[in-house]
Amino acid sequence: MKRAALALLTLVPLLGGCDAPWDDSSDRAETARDFPPADRPVAPTVSTKWSTEEARDRVNEAEDVMDSADVRPGMTVADIGAGDGYYTVRLAQRVGAGGRVLAQDIMPQVIERLADRVARERLDNVSLKLGAVDDPRLPEDSFDRVFMVHMYHEIGEPYAFLWRLRPALRQGGQVIVVDGDRPIAQHGTPFRLLVCEFQAVGYKLVSYDDKQHAGGYLARFVPTGKRPEPEAIKVCDNP
Repeated sequence: MKRAALALLTLVPLLGGCDAPWDDSSDRAETARDFPPADRPVAPTVSTKWSTEEARDRVNEAEDVMDSADVRPGMTVADIGAGDGYYTVRLAQRVGAGGRVLAQDIMPQVIERLADRVARERLDNVSLKLGAVDDPRLPEDSFDRVFMVHMYHEIGEPYAFLWRLRPALRQGGQVIVVDGDRPIAQHGTPFRLLVCEFQAVGYKLVSYDDKQHAGGYLARFVPTGKRPEPEAIKVCDNP
C-alpha cells in the first residue's frame, strides 16, 4: 500500500465542471434533490493551487487571514477544499498540538497527495476527509472555524452543502470564506450572492475584510435562528 494511503488510514480517526447552472434533473446528486438548485454557474476546478505557496507567504497571506479569523492554539478547524494543503499546514502550526485540523476535499487523488504531505511533514494533529459536492461530511458539533478559501465558487450544490455544514459548528463557531468579488465564470463569487446564499440557509454575516493580497475578500458567518427546511430555502438571483 502506498504511504499516502497508509497516512490517510492512520490520520482519519483523529476526528469523530461546468459553466452552466445546475437544473433539477438526473445530473444532480440524488442526495441533493430535496434542495433547490442554485440559479448560477459553477466554476470548473482547474487547479488545486490558487498561487504558489512562496508567493502567498511573501505577502503574509495565511498569517493575516488566520489573525482576522481569530484562530488560536487549541482550536479545532476544518479546511474545506484543502487542495495541496497550503492552509492545512499553516492551520496545523497555529492551533498546535492541543488543536486539530481536518482537511477535506472531494477529489480522492487530492486527498491521497495531501495525506503524503501530512505524513512527510509529521503533522500529527491533521486528519483527512473525502467530501461530496453536496455534503462536507463533517462530524457534528466539532469545529471552532471552518475555512473555505478560493473554493466556494466551485460548489455545485451550495444550499445542500451549507445546510449540512451547519451542525458541524460548535457554539461560537464561524465559517470563513475567502474569495474574489467577481463573476463565478472568473473564479470568484460576487459578495452579494455569497451573503444571500448563506442567509438563505440560516447564517448571518458578522464581518467583511478587504484582502486583496489574498485574492479578494474575507467574510465571516455564524449560524443564526433555526435551520430552514430544504423546501423552504429561497434561491438567490445571480447578480
